[in-house]
Amino acid sequence: MLKEGWLWGLASGLLLLWLMPAQGGRVLVMPVDGSHWLSMKVLATKLAQRGHDILVLVPETNILIQSSKLFRTETFPVQISKEELSTSLRGFQQEVFKHSPALLDIFVQVGRLLNFTGMQVRGCESLLYNEPLMEKLKQENFELVLTDPFLPCGPIIASALGLPAVYFLRSLPCGIDMLASQCPSPPSYVPRFQSGSTDKMTFVERIQNFIMSAVELALCQIMYASFDELASRYLHADVTYMELIGRGAIWLFRYDFTFEYPRPIMPNMVFIGGINCGKSSELSAELEEFMEGSGEHGIVVFSLGSLISSMPKEKAAIFFEAFSMIPQRVLWRYTGEMPENIPENVKLMKWLPQNDLLGHPKARAFITHGGTHGIYEGICHGVPMVMLPLFGDQADNVHRVATRGVGVVLGIHDITAEELVNALNTVINDSSYKERMEKLSAIHNDRPMQPLDLAVYWTEFVMRHKGADHLRPAAHDLNWFQYHSLDVIGFLLCAVLIVTLATLKFCALCWRWCCRKSQKSKVD
Repeated sequence: MLKEGWLWGLASGLLLLWLMPAQGGRVLVMPVDGSHWLSMKVLATKLAQRGHDILVLVPETNILIQSSKLFRTETFPVQISKEELSTSLRGFQQEVFKHSPALLDIFVQVGRLLNFTGMQVRGCESLLYNEPLMEKLKQENFELVLTDPFLPCGPIIASALGLPAVYFLRSLPCGIDMLASQCPSPPSYVPRFQSGSTDKMTFVERIQNFIMSAVELALCQIMYASFDELASRYLHADVTYMELIGRGAIWLFRYDFTFEYPRPIMPNMVFIGGINCGKSSELSAELEEFMEGSGEHGIVVFSLGSLISSMPKEKAAIFFEAFSMIPQRVLWRYTGEMPENIPENVKLMKWLPQNDLLGHPKARAFITHGGTHGIYEGICHGVPMVMLPLFGDQADNVHRVATRGVGVVLGIHDITAEELVNALNTVINDSSYKERMEKLSAIHNDRPMQPLDLAVYWTEFVMRHKGADHLRPAAHDLNWFQYHSLDVIGFLLCAVLIVTLATLKFCALCWRWCCRKSQKSKVD
Protein backbone atom coordinates (compact mmCIF):
# COMPACT_ATOMS: atom_id res chain seq x y z
CA MET A 1 0.00 0.00 0.00
CA LEU A 2 2.80 2.39 0.95
CA LYS A 3 4.74 1.42 -2.16
CA GLU A 4 1.75 2.10 -4.41
CA GLY A 5 1.23 5.48 -2.73
CA TRP A 6 4.88 6.36 -3.23
CA LEU A 7 4.71 5.44 -6.92
CA TRP A 8 1.53 7.46 -7.39
CA GLY A 9 3.16 10.47 -5.74
CA LEU A 10 6.20 10.13 -7.99
CA ALA A 11 4.03 9.89 -11.10
CA SER A 12 2.01 12.92 -10.03
CA GLY A 13 5.17 14.89 -9.39
CA LEU A 14 6.55 14.06 -12.84
CA LEU A 15 3.24 15.07 -14.44
CA LEU A 16 3.25 18.39 -12.59
CA LEU A 17 6.85 18.93 -13.69
CA TRP A 18 5.85 18.33 -17.30
CA LEU A 19 2.91 20.73 -17.06
CA MET A 20 5.05 23.52 -15.61
CA PRO A 21 6.31 26.13 -18.09
CA ALA A 22 9.60 25.09 -19.69
CA GLN A 23 12.78 27.09 -19.37
CA GLY A 24 12.56 29.36 -22.39
CA GLY A 25 14.48 28.50 -25.52
CA ARG A 26 14.76 30.35 -28.82
CA VAL A 27 12.89 28.86 -31.78
CA LEU A 28 12.94 30.08 -35.38
CA VAL A 29 9.75 29.22 -37.26
CA MET A 30 9.66 29.14 -41.07
CA PRO A 31 6.05 28.33 -42.04
CA VAL A 32 4.31 27.54 -45.31
CA ASP A 33 1.34 29.79 -46.06
CA GLY A 34 -2.25 28.58 -46.20
CA SER A 35 -3.68 25.69 -44.23
CA HIS A 36 -0.14 24.46 -43.50
CA TRP A 37 0.36 27.48 -41.23
CA LEU A 38 -2.98 27.08 -39.46
CA SER A 39 -1.88 23.79 -37.89
CA MET A 40 1.73 24.82 -37.29
CA LYS A 41 0.43 27.93 -35.53
CA VAL A 42 -1.14 25.67 -32.89
CA LEU A 43 2.30 24.29 -31.99
CA ALA A 44 4.05 27.69 -32.19
CA THR A 45 1.42 29.19 -29.89
CA LYS A 46 1.78 26.38 -27.34
CA LEU A 47 5.58 26.71 -27.34
CA ALA A 48 5.22 30.46 -26.73
CA GLN A 49 2.82 29.82 -23.85
CA ARG A 50 5.44 27.52 -22.31
CA GLY A 51 7.94 30.36 -22.17
CA HIS A 52 9.88 29.91 -25.40
CA ASP A 53 10.94 32.89 -27.49
CA ILE A 54 9.35 32.26 -30.91
CA LEU A 55 10.26 34.20 -34.04
CA VAL A 56 8.09 33.55 -37.11
CA LEU A 57 9.42 34.58 -40.51
CA VAL A 58 6.58 36.12 -42.54
CA PRO A 59 6.67 37.12 -46.23
CA GLU A 60 5.16 40.56 -46.64
CA THR A 61 2.84 39.14 -49.30
CA ASN A 62 0.92 36.23 -47.83
CA ILE A 63 -2.57 34.80 -47.39
CA LEU A 64 -3.09 33.65 -43.81
CA ILE A 65 0.05 34.30 -41.74
CA GLN A 66 -0.64 37.00 -39.18
CA SER A 67 1.13 38.42 -36.15
CA SER A 68 0.35 37.37 -32.60
CA LYS A 69 0.87 38.78 -29.12
CA LEU A 70 2.43 35.49 -28.07
CA PHE A 71 5.34 35.38 -30.51
CA ARG A 72 7.51 37.74 -32.52
CA THR A 73 7.29 38.06 -36.30
CA GLU A 74 9.89 39.20 -38.78
CA THR A 75 8.43 40.37 -42.08
CA PHE A 76 10.68 40.18 -45.12
CA PRO A 77 10.12 41.62 -48.62
CA VAL A 78 9.50 39.22 -51.50
CA GLN A 79 9.52 39.56 -55.27
CA ILE A 80 5.80 38.84 -55.40
CA SER A 81 3.22 41.61 -55.44
CA LYS A 82 -0.15 41.38 -53.74
CA GLU A 83 -1.78 41.66 -57.15
CA GLU A 84 0.23 38.72 -58.48
CA LEU A 85 -0.63 36.62 -55.45
CA SER A 86 -4.33 37.52 -55.68
CA THR A 87 -4.41 36.76 -59.40
CA SER A 88 -2.68 33.43 -58.84
CA LEU A 89 -5.08 32.55 -56.03
CA ARG A 90 -8.15 33.46 -58.09
CA GLY A 91 -6.86 31.41 -61.01
CA PHE A 92 -6.23 28.47 -58.71
CA GLN A 93 -9.72 28.71 -57.21
CA GLN A 94 -11.27 28.69 -60.67
CA GLU A 95 -9.14 25.83 -61.98
CA VAL A 96 -10.04 23.39 -59.21
CA PHE A 97 -13.65 23.40 -60.46
CA LYS A 98 -12.60 22.58 -64.04
CA HIS A 99 -12.72 18.96 -65.04
CA SER A 100 -9.61 17.21 -66.41
CA PRO A 101 -9.52 13.76 -68.04
CA ALA A 102 -8.52 11.06 -65.57
CA LEU A 103 -5.25 10.25 -67.32
CA LEU A 104 -4.25 13.90 -67.44
CA ASP A 105 -5.33 14.78 -63.92
CA ILE A 106 -2.03 13.86 -62.27
CA PHE A 107 -0.15 16.09 -64.76
CA VAL A 108 -2.60 18.93 -64.14
CA GLN A 109 -1.99 18.54 -60.41
CA VAL A 110 1.78 18.56 -60.95
CA GLY A 111 1.45 21.66 -63.12
CA ARG A 112 -0.48 23.50 -60.40
CA LEU A 113 2.08 22.45 -57.83
CA LEU A 114 4.98 23.61 -59.99
CA ASN A 115 3.32 27.01 -60.48
CA PHE A 116 2.85 27.36 -56.72
CA THR A 117 6.32 26.17 -55.73
CA GLY A 118 7.93 28.31 -58.46
CA MET A 119 6.40 31.41 -56.92
CA GLN A 120 7.37 30.29 -53.42
CA VAL A 121 10.98 29.57 -54.43
CA ARG A 122 11.23 33.19 -55.53
CA GLY A 123 10.05 34.14 -52.04
CA CYS A 124 12.69 31.86 -50.52
CA GLU A 125 15.40 33.55 -52.57
CA SER A 126 14.23 36.92 -51.31
CA LEU A 127 14.69 35.69 -47.75
CA LEU A 128 17.95 33.78 -48.16
CA TYR A 129 19.71 36.56 -50.05
CA ASN A 130 18.53 39.25 -47.65
CA GLU A 131 21.96 39.53 -46.04
CA PRO A 132 21.04 41.94 -43.21
CA LEU A 133 18.18 39.69 -42.14
CA MET A 134 20.22 36.48 -42.38
CA GLU A 135 22.99 38.09 -40.33
CA LYS A 136 20.40 39.15 -37.76
CA LEU A 137 19.12 35.57 -37.55
CA LYS A 138 22.67 34.34 -36.93
CA GLN A 139 23.04 36.80 -34.06
CA GLU A 140 19.81 35.57 -32.41
CA ASN A 141 21.44 32.28 -31.36
CA PHE A 142 18.41 30.10 -32.02
CA GLU A 143 18.36 26.55 -30.73
CA LEU A 144 16.00 25.06 -33.28
CA VAL A 145 14.26 25.62 -36.61
CA LEU A 146 10.61 24.55 -36.78
CA THR A 147 9.58 24.34 -40.42
CA ASP A 148 7.44 22.65 -43.04
CA PRO A 149 9.73 21.01 -45.65
CA PHE A 150 7.01 21.41 -48.30
CA LEU A 151 9.11 24.44 -49.29
CA PRO A 152 12.93 24.70 -49.17
CA CYS A 153 13.37 27.88 -47.09
CA GLY A 154 13.34 26.29 -43.63
CA PRO A 155 15.65 23.32 -44.27
CA ILE A 156 18.15 25.56 -46.09
CA ILE A 157 18.15 28.08 -43.24
CA ALA A 158 18.61 25.29 -40.68
CA SER A 159 21.61 23.98 -42.59
CA ALA A 160 23.08 27.46 -43.09
CA LEU A 161 22.76 28.29 -39.38
CA GLY A 162 23.90 24.85 -38.24
CA LEU A 163 20.68 24.24 -36.29
CA PRO A 164 18.65 21.05 -35.78
CA ALA A 165 15.36 21.05 -37.66
CA VAL A 166 11.96 19.77 -36.60
CA TYR A 167 9.69 19.16 -39.57
CA PHE A 168 5.95 19.71 -39.33
CA LEU A 169 4.01 18.23 -42.26
CA ARG A 170 1.29 15.97 -43.64
CA SER A 171 3.43 14.43 -46.39
CA LEU A 172 5.53 15.56 -49.34
CA PRO A 173 4.76 15.12 -53.04
CA CYS A 174 6.03 11.96 -54.73
CA GLY A 175 6.97 10.43 -51.38
CA ILE A 176 10.23 12.34 -50.98
CA ASP A 177 9.67 12.43 -47.21
CA MET A 178 9.93 8.63 -47.06
CA LEU A 179 12.94 8.59 -49.36
CA ALA A 180 14.72 11.35 -47.41
CA SER A 181 14.10 9.71 -44.03
CA GLN A 182 15.26 6.30 -45.36
CA CYS A 183 11.91 4.83 -44.36
CA PRO A 184 11.01 1.55 -46.11
CA SER A 185 7.97 1.95 -48.34
CA PRO A 186 7.30 -1.36 -50.12
CA PRO A 187 4.98 -0.91 -53.13
CA SER A 188 3.49 -4.33 -52.38
CA TYR A 189 1.30 -2.85 -49.64
CA VAL A 190 2.04 0.90 -49.33
CA PRO A 191 -0.22 2.63 -51.90
CA ARG A 192 1.31 5.42 -53.94
CA PHE A 193 -0.09 8.91 -54.48
CA GLN A 194 -3.46 8.85 -56.27
CA SER A 195 -3.18 5.12 -56.97
CA GLY A 196 -6.71 4.57 -55.65
CA SER A 197 -5.55 1.43 -53.84
CA THR A 198 -5.62 0.38 -50.21
CA ASP A 199 -2.93 -1.53 -48.34
CA LYS A 200 -4.63 -4.78 -49.43
CA MET A 201 -4.06 -4.93 -53.19
CA THR A 202 -4.86 -7.41 -55.90
CA PHE A 203 -2.11 -8.56 -58.26
CA VAL A 204 -3.18 -6.01 -60.89
CA GLU A 205 -3.22 -3.23 -58.28
CA ARG A 206 0.28 -4.19 -57.14
CA ILE A 207 1.44 -3.93 -60.75
CA GLN A 208 -0.11 -0.46 -61.01
CA ASN A 209 1.38 0.57 -57.67
CA PHE A 210 4.82 -0.67 -58.71
CA ILE A 211 4.65 1.34 -61.93
CA MET A 212 3.47 4.40 -59.98
CA SER A 213 6.55 4.06 -57.75
CA ALA A 214 8.74 4.49 -60.81
CA VAL A 215 6.60 7.40 -62.02
CA GLU A 216 6.99 9.11 -58.63
CA LEU A 217 10.78 8.89 -58.88
CA ALA A 218 10.65 10.56 -62.28
CA LEU A 219 8.26 13.25 -61.01
CA CYS A 220 10.61 13.96 -58.10
CA GLN A 221 13.34 14.90 -60.55
CA ILE A 222 11.03 17.48 -62.12
CA MET A 223 9.23 18.79 -59.06
CA TYR A 224 12.30 19.34 -56.90
CA ALA A 225 14.74 20.53 -59.56
CA SER A 226 14.36 24.17 -58.48
CA PHE A 227 14.76 23.17 -54.81
CA ASP A 228 17.96 21.25 -55.62
CA GLU A 229 19.37 24.20 -57.56
CA LEU A 230 18.56 26.73 -54.81
CA ALA A 231 19.99 24.55 -52.03
CA SER A 232 23.23 23.88 -53.94
CA ARG A 233 23.64 27.51 -54.96
CA TYR A 234 23.01 29.01 -51.54
CA LEU A 235 24.89 26.44 -49.44
CA HIS A 236 27.78 26.22 -51.94
CA ALA A 237 27.59 22.44 -51.78
CA ASP A 238 26.72 19.61 -54.11
CA VAL A 239 23.55 18.62 -52.29
CA THR A 240 20.06 17.62 -53.34
CA TYR A 241 16.96 18.73 -51.51
CA MET A 242 16.24 15.13 -50.54
CA GLU A 243 19.67 14.85 -48.91
CA LEU A 244 19.14 18.17 -47.18
CA ILE A 245 15.83 17.31 -45.52
CA GLY A 246 17.22 13.90 -44.63
CA ARG A 247 19.23 15.71 -41.94
CA GLY A 248 16.08 16.61 -40.00
CA ALA A 249 16.06 15.69 -36.31
CA ILE A 250 12.35 14.91 -35.87
CA TRP A 251 9.50 14.49 -38.35
CA LEU A 252 6.11 15.53 -36.91
CA PHE A 253 3.50 13.98 -39.22
CA ARG A 254 -0.04 15.36 -39.04
CA TYR A 255 -1.72 11.97 -39.28
CA ASP A 256 -2.01 8.69 -37.39
CA PHE A 257 -3.07 5.15 -38.17
CA THR A 258 -6.77 5.67 -37.65
CA PHE A 259 -6.50 7.59 -40.92
CA GLU A 260 -3.37 6.29 -42.68
CA TYR A 261 -2.78 2.64 -43.56
CA PRO A 262 -0.29 0.81 -41.28
CA ARG A 263 3.25 1.00 -42.65
CA PRO A 264 6.88 0.97 -41.47
CA ILE A 265 8.12 4.04 -39.60
CA MET A 266 11.51 5.34 -38.48
CA PRO A 267 12.55 6.16 -34.87
CA ASN A 268 12.49 9.91 -35.50
CA MET A 269 8.93 9.93 -36.85
CA VAL A 270 6.19 11.19 -34.51
CA PHE A 271 2.49 11.08 -35.39
CA ILE A 272 0.37 14.02 -34.28
CA GLY A 273 -2.82 13.54 -36.28
CA GLY A 274 -5.61 15.67 -34.85
CA ILE A 275 -3.31 18.35 -33.43
CA ASN A 276 -5.80 20.97 -34.65
CA CYS A 277 -8.71 19.29 -32.82
CA GLY A 278 -9.90 20.49 -29.47
CA LYS A 279 -12.85 20.44 -27.14
CA SER A 280 -15.72 22.37 -28.65
CA SER A 281 -16.24 25.82 -27.18
CA GLU A 282 -19.52 27.55 -26.53
CA LEU A 283 -21.09 28.97 -29.66
CA SER A 284 -22.39 32.51 -30.05
CA ALA A 285 -26.01 33.09 -29.14
CA GLU A 286 -26.93 33.47 -32.81
CA LEU A 287 -25.32 30.18 -33.83
CA GLU A 288 -26.64 28.31 -30.81
CA GLU A 289 -30.16 29.45 -31.64
CA PHE A 290 -29.70 28.29 -35.25
CA MET A 291 -28.40 24.90 -34.07
CA GLU A 292 -31.15 24.31 -31.54
CA GLY A 293 -33.81 25.37 -34.02
CA SER A 294 -32.89 22.41 -36.23
CA GLY A 295 -34.84 20.07 -33.94
CA GLU A 296 -34.29 16.32 -34.25
CA HIS A 297 -32.96 16.65 -37.81
CA GLY A 298 -29.80 18.49 -36.73
CA ILE A 299 -27.40 20.43 -38.93
CA VAL A 300 -24.93 19.89 -41.77
CA VAL A 301 -21.60 21.75 -41.70
CA PHE A 302 -20.19 22.68 -45.12
CA SER A 303 -16.71 24.09 -45.80
CA LEU A 304 -14.20 23.67 -48.62
CA GLY A 305 -11.23 24.86 -46.57
CA SER A 306 -9.22 28.01 -46.04
CA LEU A 307 -8.37 28.67 -49.72
CA ILE A 308 -11.69 27.84 -51.39
CA SER A 309 -14.40 29.97 -49.80
CA SER A 310 -16.56 30.33 -52.91
CA MET A 311 -17.41 28.52 -56.15
CA PRO A 312 -18.81 29.37 -59.59
CA LYS A 313 -22.41 30.54 -59.50
CA GLU A 314 -23.62 27.58 -61.58
CA LYS A 315 -21.94 25.10 -59.24
CA ALA A 316 -23.25 26.82 -56.12
CA ALA A 317 -26.80 26.60 -57.52
CA ILE A 318 -26.53 22.80 -57.41
CA PHE A 319 -25.74 22.88 -53.70
CA PHE A 320 -28.51 25.35 -52.91
CA GLU A 321 -30.97 23.12 -54.77
CA ALA A 322 -29.81 20.05 -52.86
CA PHE A 323 -29.99 21.77 -49.48
CA SER A 324 -33.55 22.89 -50.17
CA MET A 325 -34.51 19.19 -50.38
CA ILE A 326 -33.19 18.03 -46.99
CA PRO A 327 -34.76 18.49 -43.54
CA GLN A 328 -31.47 19.44 -41.87
CA ARG A 329 -30.25 22.98 -41.48
CA VAL A 330 -26.99 23.85 -43.25
CA LEU A 331 -24.12 26.11 -42.10
CA TRP A 332 -22.02 26.95 -45.15
CA ARG A 333 -18.74 28.89 -45.25
CA TYR A 334 -19.45 30.92 -48.36
CA THR A 335 -18.24 34.25 -49.74
CA GLY A 336 -19.36 33.93 -53.36
CA GLU A 337 -22.09 35.69 -55.26
CA MET A 338 -25.32 35.52 -53.31
CA PRO A 339 -28.26 33.87 -55.08
CA GLU A 340 -31.65 35.54 -55.16
CA ASN A 341 -33.46 32.89 -53.14
CA ILE A 342 -31.40 31.25 -50.40
CA PRO A 343 -33.23 28.26 -48.87
CA GLU A 344 -34.59 29.02 -45.41
CA ASN A 345 -32.63 26.14 -43.87
CA VAL A 346 -29.26 27.50 -45.12
CA LYS A 347 -27.09 30.01 -43.25
CA LEU A 348 -24.09 31.46 -45.11
CA MET A 349 -21.08 32.68 -43.15
CA LYS A 350 -17.68 34.05 -44.20
CA TRP A 351 -16.04 32.08 -41.40
CA LEU A 352 -17.16 29.04 -39.43
CA PRO A 353 -16.06 27.88 -35.95
CA GLN A 354 -15.74 24.47 -37.59
CA ASN A 355 -14.34 22.52 -34.65
CA ASP A 356 -17.00 23.88 -32.30
CA LEU A 357 -19.82 23.16 -34.74
CA LEU A 358 -18.69 19.57 -35.34
CA GLY A 359 -18.47 19.03 -31.59
CA HIS A 360 -22.09 20.14 -31.12
CA PRO A 361 -24.65 17.37 -30.42
CA LYS A 362 -26.77 18.62 -33.34
CA ALA A 363 -24.04 17.97 -35.96
CA ARG A 364 -25.26 15.18 -38.28
CA ALA A 365 -22.91 15.39 -41.28
CA PHE A 366 -19.87 17.27 -42.53
CA ILE A 367 -19.36 18.23 -46.19
CA THR A 368 -15.63 18.73 -46.67
CA HIS A 369 -13.00 18.98 -49.40
CA GLY A 370 -10.85 16.38 -47.63
CA GLY A 371 -8.05 18.45 -46.08
CA THR A 372 -6.47 16.87 -43.01
CA HIS A 373 -7.74 19.67 -40.76
CA GLY A 374 -11.38 19.01 -41.55
CA ILE A 375 -11.03 15.24 -41.71
CA TYR A 376 -9.46 15.05 -38.26
CA GLU A 377 -12.00 17.41 -36.76
CA GLY A 378 -14.69 15.13 -38.18
CA ILE A 379 -12.95 12.06 -36.74
CA CYS A 380 -12.31 13.69 -33.36
CA HIS A 381 -16.01 14.52 -32.93
CA GLY A 382 -17.39 11.42 -34.63
CA VAL A 383 -19.26 13.12 -37.49
CA PRO A 384 -19.77 11.16 -40.77
CA MET A 385 -18.63 12.96 -43.92
CA VAL A 386 -19.55 13.68 -47.53
CA MET A 387 -16.25 14.46 -49.25
CA LEU A 388 -15.52 16.53 -52.38
CA PRO A 389 -11.75 16.43 -53.09
CA LEU A 390 -10.42 19.40 -55.05
CA PHE A 391 -6.62 19.20 -55.36
CA GLY A 392 -3.35 17.94 -53.89
CA ASP A 393 -3.49 15.09 -51.40
CA GLN A 394 -7.23 15.46 -50.86
CA ALA A 395 -8.17 12.62 -53.24
CA ASP A 396 -5.91 10.28 -51.27
CA ASN A 397 -7.25 11.59 -47.96
CA VAL A 398 -10.90 11.00 -48.81
CA HIS A 399 -10.12 7.58 -50.25
CA ARG A 400 -8.64 6.53 -46.93
CA VAL A 401 -11.67 7.84 -45.04
CA ALA A 402 -14.11 6.17 -47.42
CA THR A 403 -12.41 2.78 -47.03
CA ARG A 404 -13.07 3.05 -43.29
CA GLY A 405 -16.79 3.19 -44.09
CA VAL A 406 -17.33 6.57 -42.42
CA GLY A 407 -17.94 8.78 -45.42
CA VAL A 408 -19.03 9.05 -49.05
CA VAL A 409 -16.93 10.54 -51.88
CA LEU A 410 -18.46 12.63 -54.67
CA GLY A 411 -16.86 14.33 -57.68
CA ILE A 412 -17.08 18.11 -57.58
CA HIS A 413 -16.97 18.40 -61.39
CA ASP A 414 -20.02 16.29 -62.26
CA ILE A 415 -22.03 16.43 -59.02
CA THR A 416 -25.80 16.75 -59.20
CA ALA A 417 -28.29 17.87 -56.56
CA GLU A 418 -29.77 14.36 -56.43
CA GLU A 419 -26.37 12.77 -55.81
CA LEU A 420 -25.62 15.19 -52.99
CA VAL A 421 -29.01 14.60 -51.36
CA ASN A 422 -28.56 10.83 -51.62
CA ALA A 423 -25.06 11.04 -50.12
CA LEU A 424 -26.28 13.16 -47.19
CA ASN A 425 -29.23 10.85 -46.58
CA THR A 426 -26.85 7.87 -46.64
CA VAL A 427 -24.39 9.14 -44.03
CA ILE A 428 -27.14 10.62 -41.84
CA ASN A 429 -29.84 7.92 -41.99
CA ASP A 430 -27.70 4.79 -42.37
CA SER A 431 -26.69 4.20 -38.76
CA SER A 432 -23.66 2.11 -39.77
CA TYR A 433 -21.79 5.25 -40.85
CA LYS A 434 -22.29 6.91 -37.47
CA GLU A 435 -21.41 3.70 -35.61
CA ARG A 436 -18.19 3.17 -37.55
CA MET A 437 -17.26 6.83 -37.16
CA GLU A 438 -17.83 6.72 -33.40
CA LYS A 439 -15.64 3.61 -33.19
CA LEU A 440 -12.91 5.30 -35.27
CA SER A 441 -13.20 8.41 -33.11
CA ALA A 442 -12.88 6.36 -29.92
CA ILE A 443 -9.71 4.69 -31.22
CA HIS A 444 -8.23 8.01 -32.32
CA ASN A 445 -8.95 9.72 -29.00
CA ASP A 446 -7.68 6.79 -26.89
CA ARG A 447 -3.99 7.67 -26.49
CA PRO A 448 -1.59 8.27 -23.61
CA MET A 449 -0.67 11.80 -24.74
CA GLN A 450 -2.52 14.41 -26.77
CA PRO A 451 -1.02 15.22 -30.21
CA LEU A 452 -0.16 18.79 -29.22
CA ASP A 453 1.60 17.67 -26.03
CA LEU A 454 3.49 15.07 -28.06
CA ALA A 455 4.63 17.67 -30.58
CA VAL A 456 5.72 20.02 -27.77
CA TYR A 457 7.62 17.23 -26.00
CA TRP A 458 9.68 16.22 -29.04
CA THR A 459 10.35 19.82 -30.05
CA GLU A 460 11.67 20.57 -26.58
CA PHE A 461 13.57 17.25 -26.59
CA VAL A 462 15.51 18.41 -29.66
CA MET A 463 16.21 21.73 -27.95
CA ARG A 464 17.42 20.08 -24.74
CA HIS A 465 19.73 17.62 -26.50
CA LYS A 466 20.81 19.78 -29.45
CA GLY A 467 19.28 17.30 -31.88
CA ALA A 468 18.25 13.66 -31.96
CA ASP A 469 21.23 11.93 -33.56
CA HIS A 470 20.59 8.73 -31.63
CA LEU A 471 17.42 8.26 -33.68
CA ARG A 472 19.17 8.71 -37.03
CA PRO A 473 19.50 5.36 -38.84
CA ALA A 474 22.82 4.34 -40.34
CA ALA A 475 21.03 3.98 -43.67
CA HIS A 476 21.80 7.68 -44.28
CA ASP A 477 25.50 6.80 -44.50
CA LEU A 478 25.03 4.11 -47.16
CA ASN A 479 24.71 4.53 -50.89
CA TRP A 480 21.89 2.73 -52.70
CA PHE A 481 24.26 -0.11 -53.67
CA GLN A 482 25.15 -0.73 -50.03
CA TYR A 483 21.62 -0.08 -48.73
CA HIS A 484 20.19 -2.91 -50.82
CA SER A 485 23.21 -5.11 -50.00
CA LEU A 486 24.00 -5.44 -53.69
CA ASP A 487 27.73 -5.42 -52.88
CA VAL A 488 27.24 -8.24 -50.38
CA ILE A 489 25.04 -10.19 -52.79
CA GLY A 490 27.62 -9.68 -55.54
CA PHE A 491 30.44 -10.85 -53.27
CA LEU A 492 28.51 -13.94 -52.20
CA LEU A 493 27.59 -14.76 -55.79
CA CYS A 494 31.25 -14.45 -56.78
CA ALA A 495 32.27 -16.65 -53.83
CA VAL A 496 29.68 -19.27 -54.77
CA LEU A 497 30.79 -19.09 -58.40
CA ILE A 498 34.46 -19.50 -57.43
CA VAL A 499 33.71 -22.41 -55.10
CA THR A 500 31.50 -24.03 -57.74
CA LEU A 501 34.15 -23.63 -60.45
CA ALA A 502 36.84 -24.91 -58.11
CA THR A 503 34.70 -27.88 -57.17
CA LEU A 504 33.98 -28.66 -60.83
CA LYS A 505 37.68 -28.30 -61.66
CA PHE A 506 38.62 -30.61 -58.82
CA CYS A 507 36.00 -33.14 -59.91
CA ALA A 508 37.32 -32.96 -63.48
CA LEU A 509 40.89 -33.58 -62.28
CA CYS A 510 39.74 -36.50 -60.17
CA TRP A 511 37.84 -37.89 -63.14
CA ARG A 512 40.87 -37.65 -65.41
CA TRP A 513 43.09 -39.19 -62.75
CA CYS A 514 40.67 -42.07 -62.32
CA CYS A 515 40.44 -42.56 -66.11
CA ARG A 516 44.28 -42.70 -66.44
CA LYS A 517 44.53 -45.20 -63.62
CA SER A 518 41.86 -47.36 -65.22
CA GLN A 519 43.60 -47.30 -68.61
CA LYS A 520 46.96 -48.17 -67.00
CA SER A 521 45.42 -51.16 -65.22
CA LYS A 522 44.06 -52.48 -68.53
CA VAL A 523 47.49 -52.15 -70.19
CA ASP A 524 49.16 -54.12 -67.38
